[in-house]
Amino acid sequence: MRILHVNRFLYHQWDAESYLLALADLQRGRGERVAFFAARHPDNIAVPYEEHFPKYIPTDPLPRGPVGRLRGTGRMLWSSSARRGIGKVIEDFRPDVAHVHAIHHQLSPSVLSALKAARVPTVMTVHDYRPACLQEPGRRNGTPDAGLAVSLETWLHRRLRAYEPVRRFICPSRFLAERLTRAGARPGRVRVLDHFADGAGPPPKTEAGGPLVCVGRLGPEKGFDVAITAMGMLRGIGELVIVGDGPARSALERMADEVAPGRVRLAGRLPEPEVSELIRSATALVVPSRCPENQPLAILRAFACGVPVIGTALGGVSELIVDGATGKLIPPDDPLLLSSAMLALLQNPREALAMGLACREVARRRFSAEGHLTALREVYSEAIKEGG
Repeated sequence: MRILHVNRFLYHQWDAESYLLALADLQRGRGERVAFFAARHPDNIAVPYEEHFPKYIPTDPLPRGPVGRLRGTGRMLWSSSARRGIGKVIEDFRPDVAHVHAIHHQLSPSVLSALKAARVPTVMTVHDYRPACLQEPGRRNGTPDAGLAVSLETWLHRRLRAYEPVRRFICPSRFLAERLTRAGARPGRVRVLDHFADGAGPPPKTEAGGPLVCVGRLGPEKGFDVAITAMGMLRGIGELVIVGDGPARSALERMADEVAPGRVRLAGRLPEPEVSELIRSATALVVPSRCPENQPLAILRAFACGVPVIGTALGGVSELIVDGATGKLIPPDDPLLLSSAMLALLQNPREALAMGLACREVARRRFSAEGHLTALREVYSEAIKEGG
């Protein structure tokens, strides 16, 4: 099968990119032909067809100045260069199916229009709320102009029914599938399919103890400020390592110095192997999001490494954690309860290690790469039978 993966970028930025690149490696390993289409970015991996990729334009936040804002807003609404570029890739690669991921801002649904015109069956993994034309809770770009552009983007794409060419929407959580259906997606086109845990990562944790670890974009929606506040309440117990980058980094660093000096480290963005190794070393992964998550890959990594998770009972996170068995569920924006959950595992590292064994079993049973590929190929076949 010839599979064309379409995504805004081709480097490990957030979950969409990490999932896409890991999936493509698995598919190639099983004899599939894989090609990519994305925006041109200096951090992308080198791939064929990149001469057809549209130029990268900053959109999060939009550039200063009227020309930059206008160009960025235009790219978000409808990218003619992306449509032309993917048309050339389709003509040469001749895909049997297109697997679309995160296309907002950099590619726009113009690529879906090109796929439809070429009669290429298309499926889409829903990594966030964009295909539902829903504004992501708690998420705003860095300037008022960017916020206005996002609102216009959402309105226009819904008005144009821009995602209509997608034959199957793949949702990693029931929560997101329900939101997509409520937003107007026909239930027959929505499939719930878990992501997979990378079995090629580090071996499972065998020694009790270690720091607490957070992984993600450093923005207000992730609630890392709540985790830092909770660490301050522990009065000298434990260490917290936060992996990732984003607009809130400076504020979080200042807060850490004030609230829990010397006990919170912001490690920045790290290579994927280092992230997995750091998670493996942890007593627990902490996911303190104040907005509903989909299915965070960091949780699946923790499960595969045999590490329990403390997470907020919102969205897809509550579908992953069994409270008291594979981790602890807490309400959002409650640093007192979060600190209590942290303390319970830090003071009982053997209990945390036992929870990690249960997590490892869940990863083996529910999040296997082989099971994911089998189910995904069935979705591809459905789309191909239905046609482009």
